[in-house]
Amino acid sequence: MSQAARERSQISVAEIAQRARAASRSLARLSGEARNEILTRAAQALEDASARILDANEKDRRAAEAAVREGTLSTSMLARLRVDQGGVAEMAERVRGVARLPDPLGRVLAATELDEGLVLCKETCALGVVGIIFESRPDVIPQVASLALKSANAVILKGGAEAAHTNEALVAIWRECLREFPGVPAEAIWLLEGREQATELLSCERDVDLIIPRGSRELVEFVARNSRVPVLGHGEGICHVYVDRAADMGKALAVAYDAKVQYPAVCNAAETLLVHREIARDFLPRMARRMGEAGVELRGDAQTAAILSEAGIQIVPATESDWATEYSALILSVKVAEDLDAAIEHINRFGSRHTEAIVTEDAAAAERFMNEVDAAGVYQNASTRFADGFRYGFGAELGVSTNKLHARGPMGLDGLVTYKFKLRGDGHTVTEYAGGNKKFTHRDISDMRGRESGSRKAPRS
Repeated sequence: MSQAARERSQISVAEIAQRARAASRSLARLSGEARNEILTRAAQALEDASARILDANEKDRRAAEAAVREGTLSTSMLARLRVDQGGVAEMAERVRGVARLPDPLGRVLAATELDEGLVLCKETCALGVVGIIFESRPDVIPQVASLALKSANAVILKGGAEAAHTNEALVAIWRECLREFPGVPAEAIWLLEGREQATELLSCERDVDLIIPRGSRELVEFVARNSRVPVLGHGEGICHVYVDRAADMGKALAVAYDAKVQYPAVCNAAETLLVHREIARDFLPRMARRMGEAGVELRGDAQTAAILSEAGIQIVPATESDWATEYSALILSVKVAEDLDAAIEHINRFGSRHTEAIVTEDAAAAERFMNEVDAAGVYQNASTRFADGFRYGFGAELGVSTNKLHARGPMGLDGLVTYKFKLRGDGHTVTEYAGGNKKFTHRDISDMRGRESGSRKAPRS
């Protein structure tokens, strides 16, 4: 156990949450320029500490590889754990990307004149303290830390034991960077240890505003069942690609291949391929050969198996459970769909409301698919792998939400802000209006939209 971990173990999670709350108030006093300055320095700090990060990750990977051999860790978890030199560079670039984004705080969402001299503004503000419970992927830390700092939120992290050394190094580097700036508390970021501390975090409803779980369905369901703090996240990514009868074959092959093969261990990879019956005999053999070259195991329904058998290709028969399985591996379920209605019905039944794609040149079919499929992301002629905060232009992401309240889909800065109503008057009282002496005007003041309130001074390193 590191010295930092020993120090944390002597503090209760409730006290950690209280300290994080105090730190969030300090962050809220910083200007947007100040927060960007810190983020730019943090990106450089990650690059400067590249050898330190890779050394820590090597320790985690050696232990994880042994766990995979013993059957106690999945190969997909090992894939998500790995960090290389390019990965560190990408971490740094994502932090810089967040710094380049507009300031999410102090934006006027609505402004209404209630009466002369009485103005109501709806303005964005930070949530306060956010807890992130995640598995395996250490790159979550700089992504979340940068979004939290940009939006003036403190963050409490709990990663998986399989990435303990890498997580510890990344949080230590981030804290060291914060200490370079007077008035910026290092306690704006915390790393918890062990399952007990994670469970305690779920009961800190007074000082923690939101919990975001990132990982397996079992993790997300446990958090949702046991948390007294609001939870936002998704349990799994069962994503589909539907190849319509009006699909361009070249596009369909490219999209289906990318959605499954480009990075199969992540939640936005496709798990099921649906193919319209009218093009199945032409498309399926071509698709199967290309997927086979990449080592993809196909599990198909009876029609798929029969078509491919005629082409000399044998596949594994699909069971009912395959349609509801997130493989996170080079396995793809394949089904022949009678028509567009059948494809939509299948997706709405078995999908996880994450990301779904249709490949078609029929604009009407695409419109129906995108309107009727219930998912956070619906695409036409594009891979499901585009469901990512960085690719959406958010700089980074907190995770992917399949909820319908607060935030949905890849969550960027918008997932870390809320709003408050600010009312400015001049001695106004309700009595004047209740008595009929004055009347409300309720006039929208459009020219105040987007105006920032207040001013904050930037710290200097």
